[in-house]
Amino acid sequence: MGFTEDVGIDLGTANVLVYIKGKGIVLNEPSVVAINNDTNEILAVGEDARQMLGRTPANIIAVRPLRDGVISDYDVTERMLKYFIKKTCGSGKFFRPRIMVCVPSGVTEVEKRAVREAATQAGGKDVFLMEEPVAAAIGAGLDISKPGGTMVMDIGGGTTDIALISLGGIVASTSVKIAGDRLDEAIIKYMRKKHKLYVGERTAEELKKGIGTAYPRDEEVSMTCSGRDLVTGLPRDVSMTSADMLEAMEEPLQAICEAAHSVLERTPPELAADISDTGLMLTGGSAMLWGIDKRIKQRTGLKVAIAEDAKSCVAIGTGKALDNISIVENSRLNKRHAYI
Repeated sequence: MGFTEDVGIDLGTANVLVYIKGKGIVLNEPSVVAINNDTNEILAVGEDARQMLGRTPANIIAVRPLRDGVISDYDVTERMLKYFIKKTCGSGKFFRPRIMVCVPSGVTEVEKRAVREAATQAGGKDVFLMEEPVAAAIGAGLDISKPGGTMVMDIGGGTTDIALISLGGIVASTSVKIAGDRLDEAIIKYMRKKHKLYVGERTAEELKKGIGTAYPRDEEVSMTCSGRDLVTGLPRDVSMTSADMLEAMEEPLQAICEAAHSVLERTPPELAADISDTGLMLTGGSAMLWGIDKRIKQRTGLKVAIAEDAKSCVAIGTGKALDNISIVENSRLNKRHAYI
């Protein structure tokens, strides 16, 4: 294996995707780590650890080290990254790849430094950062170098990043901590309030993927879910419909649409004309929610398209950007500050 391997990482709240130059996406696993509390030993990472969520004995905890698109547990994130890099690239004393990591567009200096240090400690020789909407646009096959405006909305697990891009740079953007996770929380809250039923994160996510909707459907679909009755404390089944899902997720969906509207309000008039022609490109795992394109179109009046491989766009764009490393090195995210 070559020693100059370049690695692109989409460090997501819900999933970590790893892209290796020349090979494409080699890993797509949940951002979950299972740890033995007594020994601080990592028992499982990724899909194996996700299976343990909400099902572990007292001495084992399954944690998600990233919350709202940023690192909430630095030590666990570093160990998770180390595991994924070793799994995809192999290990070698002299093997230190160049790593490109994606971060939300509203990331702070402290958060940037945490990501950069975690990737370096995990084995990176040079670590570069890239804003998620820019990577998503490249991964979706959009030409961001032209003077015409391109608008991208990346709806992930922890954050929704919206950016207007022209000449390779961000003209206007916003990053809101409302995305897939918040939709799951809204479903859990709705089940408690309306059905007096306590369901876990995984059940909420299954409901969202199975019958979730962001726009009224012509044909109702339904699904049965199980949880714990808050009155009797016993297991109980409830049948849910897509109309229930729309009602449950109304608040976060409304906030996501308002975020897109806020970027359009700050768009220069010349670029606004471009955007009305080209429309808005949706990427990210939560862009797969049924009817979300119709919902955003209704709110913004723009043509809305969903990228072909929406979930992988950020990782693909990160990998492609490694071919033009000089552009990334000079971007505002990678300007070195005196204390970094």
